[in-house]
Amino acid sequence: MVAVTSPPLSLPVRPARLALREVGPNWYASVMGTAIVANAGVALPGSPTWLRDACTPMWVLSLLLLAAVLVVRAVRWWKYPADARRDLHDPAVAPFFGCLAMALLAVGAGALACGRGLLGASAAVGLDAVLWTAGSVCGLVVAVLVPYLMVVRHRIDLDDASPVWLLPIVAPMVSAALGPALVPHLPAGQAREALLIGCYAMFGMSLLATLMLLPLVWGRLVRSGPLPVALTPALFLVLGPLGQSTTAVGNLADAAPTAVAAPYATALHGFALLYGVPVMGFALLWLALSLAQVVRAFRRGMRFSMTWWAFTFPVGTCVTGAASLARHTGLHALTWLAVALYAALAVAWLAAATGTLRSALR
Repeated sequence: MVAVTSPPLSLPVRPARLALREVGPNWYASVMGTAIVANAGVALPGSPTWLRDACTPMWVLSLLLLAAVLVVRAVRWWKYPADARRDLHDPAVAPFFGCLAMALLAVGAGALACGRGLLGASAAVGLDAVLWTAGSVCGLVVAVLVPYLMVVRHRIDLDDASPVWLLPIVAPMVSAALGPALVPHLPAGQAREALLIGCYAMFGMSLLATLMLLPLVWGRLVRSGPLPVALTPALFLVLGPLGQSTTAVGNLADAAPTAVAAPYATALHGFALLYGVPVMGFALLWLALSLAQVVRAFRRGMRFSMTWWAFTFPVGTCVTGAASLARHTGLHALTWLAVALYAALAVAWLAAATGTLRSALR
């Protein structure tokens, strides 16, 4: 008979390696979800001082999370390169590489929105410029690479269509929404206009790609029924391109007077309303539809998983989108909509963060 010894109290080597292998690109969603809580809080029209003060430590937390996940992912690529490369060839995992770009962009935007008092103006601008550039380059690469792999390497059919497919192509939209904050910090003239026009180009590429994919997602839901219970929160990912594009046109309209001539700046302000209001209406429709299916999933035993982070960043983009419309229209109803969505975002973040912490400790 072989004697059985009790496991040591310290973490054994084998489980540690297994845990390292399990840190996939989806973990960047926790960085995105944390950063958007800070960024959206500052974006609320007339946000109170206490909320702005609370957003700074939240942004610092997102910065620390970004550094931690970057380090862990780098170690995983170094120790298990075959596993890391296999992620790109897995149709269920590859779309999550878009989360890396969006995490860099969201934390960079927070440097200007929340970290200016902590870092100083010049350091905040520099950090945002570095992270925005890195995130935009990464986002453009992923927006091409993942769809390419879907065509030539992945074996998928129409019933596999998922809102997760939006993740790689929404990253350029995040760049378009957050790039305008850097426009006033560039030299007047060609540099500002180039960044503004470049952001509009990224807005267009992401929007048109989204319009191609959304019918596939809706068709799969109607044809095959609801998503599996554990994946139901992924429905909220559709809100990402909707809220982010509304935010983008608003932020671009705000930056336009410093980069282009008056007639174009006025036209872009009008476009922000003509585009943003209908899209926000559709976002609210999709939010109601998704909430109904989440309630259904809870009744069928849905438990915590990393997909719960889908409740955070997409809803946060709707907060910033509604806040942008409130600034441009002056409507109090839109301000209250942004506040209500932010309250939902805070609850969602607490649920996702608590569940992630408990899972990590286990």
